[in-house]
Amino acid sequence: MPSRQDQLQEDTYFRVMRLLQEDPGMTQREMARRLGVSLGGINYCLQALVDKGWVKIQNFQRSPRKMAYAYLLTPSGLASKAALTARFLQRKMQEFEALKAEIQSLQNEA
Repeated sequence: MPSRQDQLQEDTYFRVMRLLQEDPGMTQREMARRLGVSLGGINYCLQALVDKGWVKIQNFQRSPRKMAYAYLLTPSGLASKAALTARFLQRKMQEFEALKAEIQSLQNEA
């Protein structure tokens, strides 16, 4: 069973990849803001995804904004995102069931 830290890292990978699939041109600053993660954390996560071969970075050198990048999911990244999605959904369903049981227990006490 993966550690809590491994699960949090996997959740961050999933959430970042989900954002990138929606908007490959999203800036790291915007990703950080939307996910509630530090800019350094997003940069670290993106580098890890690139190292895994799941994300490819393209630089638009002719862009008036010289810092314009696109983060593209690779074919292996898309496959990995599907697996991450399944595990994420499974964990969230378990959390949901645990919360339902706790709520029912509290309602029975009251």
